[in-house]
Amino acid sequence: MKEYKVALIGTPNVGKSTIYNALTKNHEHTGNWAGKTVGFTKGKCIYQNNLITFYDLPGTYSLISKSKEEIIATDFICFEPFDVAVVVCDATSLEKGINLVIQTKEICKKVIVCLNMIDEAKKKGIIIDYDTLEKRLNTRVIKTNARDKMGLNNLLEAILTVKENPYLDLNYGPLNKLINNIIPHIKDNPLNKKWIALRILENNKHYLNKFNELNLINNLKLDLTEIENIDVSLEIVTNISKEVKRILKNIVIKKKYHHPKIDRILTSKIFGIPIMLLMLLIIFYLTIIGANYPSDLLFKFFSSLEDNFINILSYIHLPNIIIDLLVNGVYRTLYWVISVMLPPMLIFFPIFTFLEDLGLLPRIAFNMDNAFRKCHTCGKQALTMCMGIGCNAVGVTSSRIIDSKRERIIAILTNVFMPCNGKFPTLIAIITMFFIGLNKTYSSLSCALILTAFIALNILVTFIVSFILSKTILKGEATSFTLELPPYRFPKIWSTIWYSIKNRAIFVLMRAVKVAIPAGVLIWIVANIKFNNILILNYLTNFLNPIGTLLGIDGIVLLALILGFPANEIVIPIMLMSYLETGTLIDFANLNELKNILVLNGWTIKTAICFLFLMLYRFPCSTTLLTIKKETNSNFYTFLSFIIPTIIGILFCLLINLIF
Repeated sequence: MKEYKVALIGTPNVGKSTIYNALTKNHEHTGNWAGKTVGFTKGKCIYQNNLITFYDLPGTYSLISKSKEEIIATDFICFEPFDVAVVVCDATSLEKGINLVIQTKEICKKVIVCLNMIDEAKKKGIIIDYDTLEKRLNTRVIKTNARDKMGLNNLLEAILTVKENPYLDLNYGPLNKLINNIIPHIKDNPLNKKWIALRILENNKHYLNKFNELNLINNLKLDLTEIENIDVSLEIVTNISKEVKRILKNIVIKKKYHHPKIDRILTSKIFGIPIMLLMLLIIFYLTIIGANYPSDLLFKFFSSLEDNFINILSYIHLPNIIIDLLVNGVYRTLYWVISVMLPPMLIFFPIFTFLEDLGLLPRIAFNMDNAFRKCHTCGKQALTMCMGIGCNAVGVTSSRIIDSKRERIIAILTNVFMPCNGKFPTLIAIITMFFIGLNKTYSSLSCALILTAFIALNILVTFIVSFILSKTILKGEATSFTLELPPYRFPKIWSTIWYSIKNRAIFVLMRAVKVAIPAGVLIWIVANIKFNNILILNYLTNFLNPIGTLLGIDGIVLLALILGFPANEIVIPIMLMSYLETGTLIDFANLNELKNILVLNGWTIKTAICFLFLMLYRFPCSTTLLTIKKETNSNFYTFLSFIIPTIIGILFCLLINLIF
């Protein structure tokens, strides 16, 4: 059996991952906005007794590396061993795809062009002269409709039979002389020497370091006076654009096409933002009314197993103190986190993913771009905010789609203002008990309205903090970026549900579980170990009481917020454990019981308001903080992400306490 390695390249939103899924049955998610895949995945398929391994590279507009997705894609194309590069292009928007084809042909000798979404092109009245395009590119052109698996066998056949062509030798005008002077100093290697020379002229730091690591350059002393009056990057882009226009001349015939009328509403200045908030309201409402019953069932199921665990641990003769630690500490914390987190996530993430796949998230970014530009940041930050509502750690990771390091760090530092899925149950409980009232007919809708209002406030805070950061420690102007409004496509329901459960809900839950285990140990120690016959818990709450009073709460609430650092879900259980002095996390029968416990321990409307603001603006959970450290590789920015929301929460509480 012969093996082929194939790199799948393409601009965002061309159906590249859909092709990958159809060929490999890997079911990677096919998102509807740029940077969905940062990193690459691989999968295999067998065709005519040949093993073909596909590498799905991140969507990128260019191989002239700047952003993380461009660097990952270009590094793979340059330095990883593979046989064929398949450039996936959108048949409805050929220009940007052919731009990427030209750049790929400068690096690879075996290239296939896959024109995807030919069904969309037909709907829009676009006619393409495929034969002439193939001749001008001197490259196989395969027509596909990946969603319906049309043309994929032709693509596989082309991979097996593709011929090797010389590197594309593009005319770069005034740069040609400089390129020819550099090439003799480049050692023989598998890469195109002209491409290496262009990266040297660009002064591309990433690739200069790569070339030095590989020892590719030999005694090169570049005379910078020869290029001081030439904008190298502009010359490269201009000449590539000229080649694209030459190739596409008289290739595409477009009939008059009317964009969907709904875009006039969704992207309008008047209706765009209110519709976005309405969508959030609907998502929250469905999450609230749908999560209560499953959460209750999970609590009952897991609590029913406690006696069995105790019997098993007693049977193997573990000391009682260890049994108490494992069952009332670790196990109880663990099942509380699972019971509270899992049901809302199983509702929230599929709905959110459905709207994402439908093509609505780029419209949200479009609506908010102008506001972010006034804050000197990037409109793509709106996308990272949307992801942060599901999980702040996911929102932080998604900031990789922002090219500018400065803007990416601002997006990371402000992502924590979006209340994540772990905060929702606590926020919903407090809002329902103290501001709506229990057993009201429209309590779920009222709660969703208040929650949406808090989101709107957090968006405003995000704008203000982004502006302050861009004027102080992260000074700079907003960069331009390309944001496509993809066609509306009705998602495949089961694929969407499966992806959102597997890659989001379970993924986030597993990370929460990892931190819940040590948290359970810590909470048990604090609640059960004594010094001078006084619990550590009481020492801590007495110490924190004066600070809590200033913030409109008490020491127990403040301690619960601090000990809830591993996971937001355990804040209320820690409060109950402390108020009732049980020594372990406990459940409550219903919100009536919980409210009675809180009121008996001095809670008022003021306490509830201050608690909500501290919960909304508390420091990130441990999972998010570790993700920020990994993404920024900076202790300073990690500290800022911790301290900025905390200070804002404290200021809100001081103001509320002063008003009361």
